[in-house]
Parts: sequence; C-alpha cells; structure tokens
Amino acid sequence: MSTSSTPLPGGTWTLGDSTVTRFGYGAMQLAGPWVMGPPADRDGALAVLREAVDRGITHIDTSDAYGPRITNELIREALHPYPESLFIATKVGATRDAQGNWPTARRPEDLRKQVHENLESLGVETLDLVNMRMGDAQGPRPGSIAEAFETLAGLRREGLIRHLGVSNVTEEQVAEARAVAPVVCVQNLYNLAHRHDDDLVDRLAADGIAYVPFFPLGGFTPLQSAALSRVAERLEATPMSVALAWLLRRSPNILLIPGTSSVAHLRENIAGAGLALSEEDVAELDGIGR
Repeated sequence: MSTSSTPLPGGTWTLGDSTVTRFGYGAMQLAGPWVMGPPADRDGALAVLREAVDRGITHIDTSDAYGPRITNELIREALHPYPESLFIATKVGATRDAQGNWPTARRPEDLRKQVHENLESLGVETLDLVNMRMGDAQGPRPGSIAEAFETLAGLRREGLIRHLGVSNVTEEQVAEARAVAPVVCVQNLYNLAHRHDDDLVDRLAADGIAYVPFFPLGGFTPLQSAALSRVAERLEATPMSVALAWLLRRSPNILLIPGTSSVAHLRENIAGAGLALSEEDVAELDGIGR
C-alpha cells in the first residue's frame, strides 16, 4: 500500500503516544442509509478507505455501531494488516435497534461487550482509542460519566485499550472523566455556526488534548448558510471547503474527520481543507456563530 508524499492540510498532532494527521477520515457514511446495513457500493467503500491511507491520512474514526459492524468490517477488509502509522479511533456507549435508533448502552457489562466487539470486527488485540459517547442524538446531557469511564479505564489497564476519549459531552463530564483517567481527545458538535465549545477548545489546547469536531456544516440557519456561501463564492470554493479550512485554522488541537463514501469527494475535502483564508475571510466567518 503506497502512501502519498504530499503533506495533508493542517500538519500533525500528537494524540496520546502517536503522531496523527490533523486531517483524518470519518467512516460513518460508509454504511447504508441512516447508518444501517451495507453500502450500496461495497467496492467503492473499500476504495475510499484505501485512498484515504494512500493520501497519507493516519487517523480514522469509526464505531461498531455503524451498520452495525459494517464500517469496522470494511476497514478490516480494506486495510488489514494495518500500516504501523494508522491510528483507529472507535466509540462505545450506544447500540442500534431494528428501527435504526441509537439506544444507550453504558452499563459496565454493555461497555465491555462493545469493546470486545470492536476488537473482533477490527481484527486487533488492542484498540488505539475508545471514545465514551454520552448524551443522545440531540446533544450532550447532564449526568455522571464516572462509572462508565472507570469501566473503560479498567479495560485500558487490562491492555485492551491504549487511549481514552469522550464524545458528545458537557464540560463537567470532561472534567469528571479526566479525574478518572487521562483523556486524549474530546469529540463534540462544533462548527462555524455552533461555537458553544470555544472556551473548551482553548483550554484543551493548553493541556495538549485534541478536540475532534463532528458535523462541520451541521445546524446552520438559512442566514448563516448564506453568509458562508458568500465567502465561498468569493474564494471560488465550496462551503464545505471553507468550513474545514476555518476549523483547521481555529486551533492547532482541532482534528478533522469529515466523512464521505466517494473517492472524488474525499479528494475534494482534502484540497478544500487546505484553502488559504485571509484575515478578512476569518473575521467574516467568525461573525457567523456570534
């Protein structure tokens, strides 16, 4: 498997004990509609994963709940045996039901089962990173993360997990998790229109902890979308390109995991994230979510 020598936008970040590209890849869209079942184009899905690694991406985000099992099995088929540089992050805390819902599964026995399922479907003896997913589809919810995170910390001590992170969490839950075990990343909804984690991003950066935003174009109002489109048109770029470039510029600890099931779209995202934004562009974009 060849690897491109062309640097990816954003450079690298030290995630735990590994150096990863700040431009990563999120595998959720490789599953079927509503993240259920197999992809319509299995060969195309495998090609996207191989292209990501060939382009030099070393950070892939997944979950055994995607499909379920589908994305992990695709990753294994496409990339195993894995390159030494590849860092695969997964998450636990929710399962899937027959209707495609995401029921929570955070009891100690649930989490142990999910960790072992991820180990099996990815074909590894140790998971690089497990994110503890909290909240629900509407976002973070108050409540203690301690028992769940203690369970994952125990599995880390057993050697089944290398690093721990948290996903869809409040600031209080981040602090509570860090009191239990080291946290290497926080994964939350964050983009130009949703800046509620601004202070958290900066505090994590100061502590050397990565922040991994999901839904780079999620939740925009029509007015906010129009403002983004104006900047994109001026730069002769797509709104997604501008949104990704802004995130990389926002803070050095931000790691991107845009997803796609298309090789062409993957290449477009990589090129777009490297877009050069002027101070004027950034000032205008900063006004979208404030």
